Amino acid sequence: MRFFETSKYHSFKKSTYLALRWIGILGQLIAVNFVYLFLNSEFDFVTSNLVILLGILSNLYLVLIHKKTQLSDRSAFIFLLIDILQLGILLYLSGGITNPFVIFILIPSVFSSSNLSFKTNTMLVILTVIIIILLTFYYEDLPINLNSDFHNNHFYYYSIPTSLIIALVFLNYFAMTFGTQSRLRKEALGKMEEVMAKEHELLSLGGQAAAAAHSLGTPLSTITIITHDLMKQFKGQKDLEKDVELLNSQVERCNKILKRLTLNPEEEDEFIDKDICIRDYLNEIISSFKEISKKDFIFNFDQDSNPKKITKSIEIVYGLRNFIGNANKYAENTIFINLKSDSENTEITVEDDGTGYPKDILSKIGEPYLKSNYSNNKSKEGLGLGMFIGKTLLEKNFALINCRNSKTRNGAEVIIKWKNKELFNI
Repeated sequence: MRFFETSKYHSFKKSTYLALRWIGILGQLIAVNFVYLFLNSEFDFVTSNLVILLGILSNLYLVLIHKKTQLSDRSAFIFLLIDILQLGILLYLSGGITNPFVIFILIPSVFSSSNLSFKTNTMLVILTVIIIILLTFYYEDLPINLNSDFHNNHFYYYSIPTSLIIALVFLNYFAMTFGTQSRLRKEALGKMEEVMAKEHELLSLGGQAAAAAHSLGTPLSTITIITHDLMKQFKGQKDLEKDVELLNSQVERCNKILKRLTLNPEEEDEFIDKDICIRDYLNEIISSFKEISKKDFIFNFDQDSNPKKITKSIEIVYGLRNFIGNANKYAENTIFINLKSDSENTEITVEDDGTGYPKDILSKIGEPYLKSNYSNNKSKEGLGLGMFIGKTLLEKNFALINCRNSKTRNGAEVIIKWKNKELFNI
């Protein structure tokens, strides 16, 4: 959808940016006027205030004319460009690189790094570096009473712009890296919430279908009895017999549709409606995969495993389904599921006989949007969203997750472990 394609370019919140700009402008006004009026320092006071006025006018434009609540990538670039140029001119008029406030030249590009595109931020960084270099060689002297006692050697002097440029590059790199990771994680969490919303909707539909089957059972049975009587009554009348047979077949079709909508039309659906033990949850999940997969599922469990029921949890069911589904996707022939449960802990192990996790992503399992450089089968390669969703859902329900390559088989192995006191109190 176009909304999702364009929204990523409108992530610069105008109100936050305006507040920061007003704070910056107020600080500039105080600094310039305090140095001139109270310290009696001589510098180009009028030009400095005119430059600050440029910032005030651009802010008023954002308040009065630019009505959107978000700034596009392009608009944000223009206003940040104004900020950098404005501050560069002020620094030029008051000592250049020797001005103690020169550190503030880094703020606009660093602020943009986690909000705007890589291209925009790169242009702002390059512009900032150019201005720092210009301020190193071209500037008006510091105000007289600050400049008279200021002494330094060339090594110290040139270390100032060098340190500023290094700080600029590092700050922008880290801000862009963390900003990108944060956006990806937020996007993945949004997809997880969407999936869980659909699961809740399906659960609700399942309950409605069960109610519909119960309510429609009596009238459909009545129609079936009437059609049987009509068939006896109109026996031999071929035209009417065909119509009655059609009616009867449609009643049967309704019954079959209702049976498919309700997981078990004859009995109450415990998987949806009741709290059950973890072994029964796994049995139900495995059964659902057996219906659509040709691979073998081997489920081993302790005969004396804890039979205590746990509170119904779509999150736990969906998390387990994701890990078992992942094993089904990458297994060659067999998926091995083991359940161990005692008075203290419950542990589920899911293994497959596939090729296992690629070594380059093994330490990053659980992060969204992972791509391996060593994948043998690109058709089966995913984005890591299933693992991310499964891991996040189960960890939020107090599970400890360990993903590794199996020590006994070639494939991947996932160990899901709960303390019983936490599992049974969910």
